[in-house]
Amino acid sequence: MPPSSSQAPAALVIRTAGTNCDAELVRAFELAGARTTLMHLDRLIADPARIEEFDLLGFPGGFSYGDDVASGRIFAMRLRERLYPALRAAAQRGCPMIGVCNGFQVLVQVGLLPGPRPGEEWPEDRPPRQEVALAANASGRFVDRWVRVEANPDSPCIWTRGLADHFAGDAADDVLRLPVAHGEGRFVADSPEVMRRLEEGNQVALRYVDDPNGSAARVAGICDHSGRIFGLMPHPERYLDWVHHPFWTRLSEDVRRGDTPGRMIFRNAVEAASSVRA
Repeated sequence: MPPSSSQAPAALVIRTAGTNCDAELVRAFELAGARTTLMHLDRLIADPARIEEFDLLGFPGGFSYGDDVASGRIFAMRLRERLYPALRAAAQRGCPMIGVCNGFQVLVQVGLLPGPRPGEEWPEDRPPRQEVALAANASGRFVDRWVRVEANPDSPCIWTRGLADHFAGDAADDVLRLPVAHGEGRFVADSPEVMRRLEEGNQVALRYVDDPNGSAARVAGICDHSGRIFGLMPHPERYLDWVHHPFWTRLSEDVRRGDTPGRMIFRNAVEAASSVRA
């Protein structure tokens, strides 16, 4: 059961010019039991302390600032230059964060993903160096379809916790799918050492079964070493109800009785934030 409104954790969805998945992300948090606020980036820059009021942070998809220069670049640079100390403090207190599609592109450019190595602190004087990126799809084309994904059961990621076990067996092929819609979603690391570190730390939380964009190691989403900061190219906020599934009428009633994979991702994080508040 979700917490009562007075006890529910507070989620903040940060929008700016060109983001267009804000409402879906707000609804995802609210259906998972969070009190959710949608706020423009400029308001946060004017008062960075507002971030302290929230237990979860969401960075939505879309085409922020028209994806001028590169996807998510301007949004990310404004965060790096003006809000990094507040975001660093949120990460240090264990605030769950999610970046979806354009939001994922933003998180990796800010340096919030993949984050510091285990045992290291978040840098104090400047944001972490960017170590991974989402490059142009190998096909050179925009990809807009539902894809099969698989969750890493050994990942510390709180967002994907239990997905692999809950949606297992034959049903996983039909049910564990998410929609993608991007032209720059090909995951790349700047060195083999970075990729090895992600693999060894189980920070690759989500993989494509059939890679739609040529990502290294079929990476669909990664988390930081704490498992609380999560970025992914597929859109879980577009799969909150079974009727959103491309062939939902063919799914059994037993399958459709519980949460969709998309809703489960957000419920996991809200429950984790609720335990911190308690």
